[in-house]
Amino acid sequence: MRKKTGLNGLVRSPRERLMAKGWLAVATMCVYSVLNTVVVFAQSGEAGINEATNQVSSYFEAGCNLVYAICAVVGLIGAVKVFNKWNAGEPDTNKVAAAWFGSCVFAVIVATVLKSFFGV
Repeated sequence: MRKKTGLNGLVRSPRERLMAKGWLAVATMCVYSVLNTVVVFAQSGEAGINEATNQVSSYFEAGCNLVYAICAVVGLIGAVKVFNKWNAGEPDTNKVAAAWFGSCVFAVIVATVLKSFFGV
C-alpha cells in the first residue's frame, strides 16, 4: 500500500488529511455565503442600467463645464506661449497659434456636440 503524501512530499497522517478536508469545507462554505450575500443584494439588469443612465446624465453637465474650464486655461497658456514666440520673432508663430487655437476650438466643439448628441 502506497502512503499518501502532501504537496511538499511529506507523509500525511489520517488526522492531517481529515483536518485539511475540514479547512477546505470551511473555506468553501465561506465563499458560498459571500456569493449568496452578493446575489441577495443584486438588482435586476434593467434597474441597474436605468440607474447608471440617470447618474451619467446628472454628471454630464458638470463634465461639460469642466471641459470648458480646461479649455479656458489651455487657451490662456497657449496665448502666453504664442505671445512669447511673437515677441522673440520666431518664424513659426503662425503654426503654433493655429495649433493652440485649433485644440481649444476642437475641445469646445466636442463638448457641445456630445451634449446635443446625447440630448442632455
